[in-house]
Amino acid sequence: MANLKELKTRISSVKSTQKITSAMKMVAASRLKKAQEAAESARPYSEKMNSIVSSLITARSSLDGAPPLLAGTGSENHYLLVVMTSDRGLCGGYNSNIVRETRLRARELQNSGKVVKLLCIGRKGRDQLKGEFGEAILHTYEDVGRGGIEFAEAENITNRVLELFDAGEFDVCMIIYNKFVSAITQIVTPQKIIPVEMTDNIADDGEISDFVYDFEPSEEGILEVLLPDNLKVQIFGAMLESSASEHGARMSAMDNATRNAGEMIDGLTLTFNRTRQAKITSELIEIISGAEAL
Repeated sequence: MANLKELKTRISSVKSTQKITSAMKMVAASRLKKAQEAAESARPYSEKMNSIVSSLITARSSLDGAPPLLAGTGSENHYLLVVMTSDRGLCGGYNSNIVRETRLRARELQNSGKVVKLLCIGRKGRDQLKGEFGEAILHTYEDVGRGGIEFAEAENITNRVLELFDAGEFDVCMIIYNKFVSAITQIVTPQKIIPVEMTDNIADDGEISDFVYDFEPSEEGILEVLLPDNLKVQIFGAMLESSASEHGARMSAMDNATRNAGEMIDGLTLTFNRTRQAKITSELIEIISGAEAL
């Protein structure tokens, strides 16, 4: 059994840790509110962009002559996975869930004879994946969104993806990120962004819109401009969702750590008091025994 000095030192250490986790929880909570508002505000815009692109795709009779971002390269042998994690830890299963999904998809594709390449956003994803997929990692973006997610950062990443696509480095691109639901719930979401996947054209009342539009100058001309912009919006939206998910996961993890530290302090304090009482009782018995011997 530990002596009183060791117990006192351990209680002091756990209390210090509890103060740190409590402070981190408060910081994450304050950042979460802003990040959550940004993610929720971007969702309608992202969904509407997808709806517009779907309308343009629907208006086409075929994909002949369509931009490569829509029609694809005609092959699906090379995949690019854009993995969105964080630069810091202490956020529960936020990073490990993304890495687990990435590993599963990468192995499945490789087992099917596909070539997989990775573009990592955040150090944690790179650090956990480099052991198995080190040669497949093309680049890692660090300190993204350190002062808040900016559209310029998403635009920079999108331009790199487009450069790789134009150079023939991949045929299909997917982003893997955590979609924010609440502070305790984040859903790992894989989304194919190249070639563009068609979604239902949903009207405001929830019905599928069957309206026919005339496009000026043409569907092809609009798509040439709109598809890269839509790609930026989808990546930007995923980054906002990831940021909100990270802060929510960290707040939840630090809250659990703070409560666990409190329980540990209570247990150690009880053990300390019992040990001290036992020591006092032992000393009293020794004193009484010595007095009786005299």
